Amino acid sequence: MKKTMLITVPILRRASFALALLVAAAAAHAQNAPAADSAQNPAAATPAQGAPAESGQNASPDVLVKSVSDQVLDIIRSDKDIRAGNQKKVMDLVQEKILPHFDFLRMTGLAVGPAWRKATPDQRTRLQEQFRILLVRTYSSGLSAYRNQTIDYKPLHANPADNEVLVRSEVKQASAEPVSIDYRMARTPEGWKVYDVAIGGVSLVTTYRDSFGQEVRQNGVDGLIKSLEEKNRQLEEQSQRASR
Repeated sequence: MKKTMLITVPILRRASFALALLVAAAAAHAQNAPAADSAQNPAAATPAQGAPAESGQNASPDVLVKSVSDQVLDIIRSDKDIRAGNQKKVMDLVQEKILPHFDFLRMTGLAVGPAWRKATPDQRTRLQEQFRILLVRTYSSGLSAYRNQTIDYKPLHANPADNEVLVRSEVKQASAEPVSIDYRMARTPEGWKVYDVAIGGVSLVTTYRDSFGQEVRQNGVDGLIKSLEEKNRQLEEQSQRASR
């Protein structure tokens, strides 16, 4: 039996609001990200309109993560429509405040793995598009599930000359054990960008790479694209039924 393209990890569900905060934003970035020939070549991003100076190009990675997270959580706390599940407002928030700080092109390339290097430009474009849709439809509802959880940011252990760092944080929830959120970030000409997120020690990129690799081995890159398209159709149908 063919494995589903979406891997369910219980700890990710427990921290669904936090995962949504991260990956839905990254996924949305693909809508405006230019094509590139390498997963290691970061896509340019437009700074979020109205973002404070510490969220910009010169911010240290830990300050950037805290600043963006605080802004988003403040908006969620004060917007009853978002907490009620208004998806338009959720995506507006994602577009304005979060997506400029992710390198979704690199995330997609890393998730696809070795097959990414052999994929044609058209295949890469379709992979990015379908991966974006999958992440948004799977996790964006977590933003409206936010219920006053708090985030504890850990001290950054890095040298000024480092080009890649790990920013660690922990989500504290009243009714559950704390859940760690680790951001892998790289220095780019546009500032620090997130290219992977680990929730409770589970890497988003690695989780999808295992699933994607199996699909590519069985059916090639086109098979992976078709599988993603089918999963996204199913999620769209579920969303339409739920809204009736």
